[in-house]
Amino acid sequence: MRTSKNCSLFSLLRTRFEELLYEKTAKGGVLVGSTNVFGRTVFCLNNRPYSIFLRHFDLPSNSPSSCHHVFPKLMVTDRLFCSVEASNGESPRCWNCNGAAASPGPFLACGLCGSVQPLNQSVDFFEIFGLEKAYDMKDKNLETKYKDWQKKLHPDLVHSKSEKEKAFAAEQSARVIDAYQTLSKPLLRAIYLLKLEGIHVDEEKTVTYPDMLAEMLEIREAVDEANESQALKQIQTEVEAKFLTWSKSFEEAFKRRDFDDAITSIERMRYYDRALEEITKKL
Repeated sequence: MRTSKNCSLFSLLRTRFEELLYEKTAKGGVLVGSTNVFGRTVFCLNNRPYSIFLRHFDLPSNSPSSCHHVFPKLMVTDRLFCSVEASNGESPRCWNCNGAAASPGPFLACGLCGSVQPLNQSVDFFEIFGLEKAYDMKDKNLETKYKDWQKKLHPDLVHSKSEKEKAFAAEQSARVIDAYQTLSKPLLRAIYLLKLEGIHVDEEKTVTYPDMLAEMLEIREAVDEANESQALKQIQTEVEAKFLTWSKSFEEAFKRRDFDDAITSIERMRYYDRALEEITKKL
């Protein structure tokens, strides 16, 4: 999350109905409405379909009708505005009922009113499912957790809600699907783990290991010559075993934070993964 260095880009206009309008030079106008929640005034900012609550905002009594204000506590992300309080440990609050998150973890849907929340890109795929950032996915109940989120976030479940919440649901559901597909596949999971460490893996890089190239050529020839499903399944079993070997090699390298070896393992896994795809197509 990055702090906005120039919050004075927002100019404040006040109407007699106590509505606030912010105009940002880089984007269109952003409407802010004030409301009283649980005896306190909360300012709700709506930027396109996105909403949050800005608290502890004091409007100077002598403010002219048009003036500039600097908000040192305002944080800005690509998709979401939030207060520093939320980022410093205070539970995030629902845009609809202002209820606080009931428990630690990703705040994708409100536990009080059920409203789907705005997308927060700072929540990584492991956090979505409440998992430790680790390569091993055995006994993690990933599929069950995925289905539980989809029961709350699927767009079909909010068809009668506002257009804003429908947009939230579409984005949240798509991100949960992306997270599930990434973490459920060993190769994609390995690449994602390195991404979280700030390490980019070039998925289009051509591997030049002589032994690897020779082996892949042998596998392709064997697949082309195999005319029966039994022969193909035998090749498939052998390739899966080699993929598993390099999968374990990645896990060990990642645990000891040997990222060079981890990348090498990913490159080998990628080639075996492609071979398995070709075998599956012929089966």
